[in-house]
Amino acid sequence: MAAPAPNLTYERIPEEDLRTGVNAERRRGRGAVTNPDGRFEPYTRSLEDDGWESLADLPPFKTEVSFEAARKIITRNSSPDISFDRSINPYRGCEHGCVYCFARPTHSYLGLSPGLDFESKLTAKPNAAELLAKELADPNYSVRTMALGTNTDPYQPIEREYRITRSILEVLAKTRHPVGIVTKSALIQRDIDILAPMAADGLARVAISITTLDRDLARKLEPRAPTPAKRLETVKALADAGIPVTVMMAPIIPALNDEEIERLLDSAKAAGARNAGYVLLRLPYEIKDLFHEWLLEHRPERAAHVMSLVKSTRNGKAYEAEWGKRMIGDGVYAWTIGRRFDLACTRLELNEERVSLRKDLFAPPPRPGEQLRLL
Repeated sequence: MAAPAPNLTYERIPEEDLRTGVNAERRRGRGAVTNPDGRFEPYTRSLEDDGWESLADLPPFKTEVSFEAARKIITRNSSPDISFDRSINPYRGCEHGCVYCFARPTHSYLGLSPGLDFESKLTAKPNAAELLAKELADPNYSVRTMALGTNTDPYQPIEREYRITRSILEVLAKTRHPVGIVTKSALIQRDIDILAPMAADGLARVAISITTLDRDLARKLEPRAPTPAKRLETVKALADAGIPVTVMMAPIIPALNDEEIERLLDSAKAAGARNAGYVLLRLPYEIKDLFHEWLLEHRPERAAHVMSLVKSTRNGKAYEAEWGKRMIGDGVYAWTIGRRFDLACTRLELNEERVSLRKDLFAPPPRPGEQLRLL
């Protein structure tokens, strides 16, 4: 890892942020430092103490779950630099609270903040499985791998109660539809009873996201996600059940966790991972400010250095969304990260065999009024 630049000047975010009034006690256990208005809001709101210290009486941010009666559940995309063209997101927002999450700006479309709202005001789609069965029954449906976990984590803590992801897997298993899952949660072990038989038929694979092996750093970056050790345990449990596992080091953050590339891959291989991938830190829209605030709060001595290196991988900007480069960046520093990652994978014999899921086993559910097949 590159050493912090010498003679950096920095300042720590004050205990009471003047724009939002979110003090440390109110946001305990959360990732974002502030709760700024979304970019589509016509007004910017701020909390000001009225002289009676009333801000101290505001309640902490607690998880609130609302319900969405979705009309469609399969989301399509045509992005040329990702490996799937369809996905399902059972939830909006994510309680894991990962400060770097590239999905945070989507909360702005709901009139909510990409900051603390994103990790505390969640939306669940309880009719997801019903909609999925209906959409898979469409005679024009063409099979390709269904992705889960592309926007927010399908196994975030509220899944333990609502079980929407499990209900989706039950539909996919019954119709023998291929599925790829990305998660950082150990809760996926609950569904090994569904995933293992699917994997045996070439219908399932899982990617476990591990950002760092440092417990302290993980707690600050991803405050409500499982510990790194628990995620490695999950890799082993899945692999032992015969489920192909990829470990994703996502994101790699210059001068923060990039020194761990080789060590993390060593641990992933030892746990049973077959493949590995990475994503360079992405800071679109509001995330650049949220992440910078997080740096000033938790790593103030290297905040300027981290942001400088990030910009060196994005042509001098905090983020560049060009297809083909948005996941891996550009420039010498980005190339070095990619080269180190590739060399470590070669040494460990990772990525030698890509897992292709079967499409020929798909058995669509019957359409309304259609007679069930005897055989």
